Amino acid sequence: MTAAVLRALRSDCPIAPGISPHADAVQGWLVGQLDRLGLPLDPATRQRLARAGFARYAGRLYPDATEPDLRVLTALFTWFFLVDDACDGPDRLAPAQIRALRDGTLALLREGPRARHPGFSGPLRRLLVQAWREPRRRMPARWRLRFADAVADHLDGVARESAATTAGRPPGVAEYVRLRRATSAAFVSYPLIEFASRRPLPDAVYHHPALRRLAELANDLLSWFNDIASLERDRATGGGHNLVLAVAAERGVPLPVAVDLVAGHWRAEMSRFSALRAAVPSFGPALDEAVTAHLDGVAAAVRGTIDWTLESARYPAAVAP
Repeated sequence: MTAAVLRALRSDCPIAPGISPHADAVQGWLVGQLDRLGLPLDPATRQRLARAGFARYAGRLYPDATEPDLRVLTALFTWFFLVDDACDGPDRLAPAQIRALRDGTLALLREGPRARHPGFSGPLRRLLVQAWREPRRRMPARWRLRFADAVADHLDGVARESAATTAGRPPGVAEYVRLRRATSAAFVSYPLIEFASRRPLPDAVYHHPALRRLAELANDLLSWFNDIASLERDRATGGGHNLVLAVAAERGVPLPVAVDLVAGHWRAEMSRFSALRAAVPSFGPALDEAVTAHLDGVAAAVRGTIDWTLESARYPAAVAP
């Protein structure tokens, strides 16, 4: 059921697809790199990571990144997915452990690799230290703080979701949509557009209302698409944290009806996204090229999530015939 809906939504997406020519080479590099960092990759985990194709996901979001930069981006993506796996499912970290992970992560991002925290050590820390080295060296301080703030918001959302799941308290639709904007990590991926394009934006431009509206709407679009793709998994482990489940519960409708309702809302919001993107004002000749690159990257986050979801073994229901 959901695979057909997802393919139809991809057909309705007006954003052109793209992928880095380096994606497959970087995917091969990734698994060896995780070995070198000492992550405990048993054969099943190793195969799962290879089939998930995180480098192809990063390559779809940042198709013009150089190969060295795509390695950095893929390592960061992999770190976030490993954290997501650790915080989700039946063996998830407890809320206190997630908070310790958050505190250790932010200390590293804000203070550098010498910062230590008792709740954040081992291979996951080593992966982030390595992935953060080049952005920390190359990007301005204001950008590093902006990225760290986005990571803080994301991990706070993960902790809130975990606490609600542990308490057996499924969210309503409005509450879920707000929380999902944090847990999706889309707001983390947007500053990385500036790293990949090598064009950091001033804070006043990055936080301009026109850009923020687009960023929020793109976050919703990619998150809701992902919720349809992960519906079956979330039914088993998500504690109601899925837009389809929230809509079904709040409106008292069967899941197939809720899927159609979410898909219909997705289409309407995609039309609004295109209109808002076209209406972004000029910021002057010195900034417009960088703003265009950023807007293209935000759009690529939506389309890249769609295409990667439909090819990745991480979402088997999405690639079902």
